[in-house]
Amino acid sequence: MPPLEKRSVRLPRLTFVTRILFALFLFGTGIMTMGFGVNGYPVGDPPTELDQFMLALEKTGYLIFWVGFLKTVAGGLMFFPKTAPLAILMSLPYAFNILLYVIFFAHQYLVIGLLDFVACALLIYCYFDWYRPIFAGPTTASIQDSSGGEHAL
Repeated sequence: MPPLEKRSVRLPRLTFVTRILFALFLFGTGIMTMGFGVNGYPVGDPPTELDQFMLALEKTGYLIFWVGFLKTVAGGLMFFPKTAPLAILMSLPYAFNILLYVIFFAHQYLVIGLLDFVACALLIYCYFDWYRPIFAGPTTASIQDSSGGEHAL
């Protein structure tokens, strides 16, 4: 794994602004979503097809609250530079899910869903040096135990 000083962030100013805005979005909507999990999803009268879908999700009993909780945690971690790479990876499944959700169900939120996904993808690109070790093959460096011997278990 490269030392921390060799890990850089691409486009640092754009990354900072995107990271803070995305963190605010995730944290705020995460709290709102947890509220829906506790208080129920607000629906119109009569409920639209989208409202009926959200009510069906609500009946699962856990999905809405836990999605909101994970969004809030990821948004909170994203405020801090040391935990931002982890938070970005945590938010990727959510961002991809929202992209599919707005494409197939909630067309009225398409702009927000696209911006959400683009922000996450941009941040992954900007922090890619942090993720590079995930894709690296095994290293050829020898393993030493605490007494200095090679290949000790």
